Amino acid sequence: MHTTVLVEGHSDAEALHALAKTYGRDLAAAGIDVRPMGGITNIRAVATSLHAHGHRLAGLYDAPEVRFVRRGLAAAGVTADEGADLEPHGFFCCTHDLEAELLRALGTARVERVIAAAGEARSLERLAQMPAQAGWSREDLLARFMTSRSGRKERYARLLVEAMPRGSEPAPLRALLAHLGVGPVG
Repeated sequence: MHTTVLVEGHSDAEALHALAKTYGRDLAAAGIDVRPMGGITNIRAVATSLHAHGHRLAGLYDAPEVRFVRRGLAAAGVTADEGADLEPHGFFCCTHDLEAELLRALGTARVERVIAAAGEARSLERLAQMPAQAGWSREDLLARFMTSRSGRKERYARLLVEAMPRGSEPAPLRALLAHLGVGPVG
């Protein structure tokens, strides 16, 4: 049976691949396809098609989108009803979103060091000086920075996971990889 992990976007896929790699695992080699859906509202159509073709499904979702996930998986026949507990079915919840999970796991100082190492400290400081960001917390500013340029979310999803000390990985990512049988080696 083929396993497909449903994620909202490409940054989620980058983070999963990067974390699996830090564990010494290759998702593709393990027969696991990570499928960005182009938004959580597409889960019903994607899950219906894949489930009908015999794929084992799993995934990540953001807490604010739980109703879409529940409805979509129930409509696809993955769960018995919209009230089903999603974790036993392999779907794990990010408290707010993946970027918030990564920021919380690393802390602002480490995230800023990753940004500096990537050569973008000046861009971050320019963003911080803009009137629209006046009064924002550093966490909110870093979250905005991640989304302020095309491709940045994907790039930093990978870089932040790679910078994470072992054992501080966000719980939803760790739990999903463990569910798939590709968690840490040894």
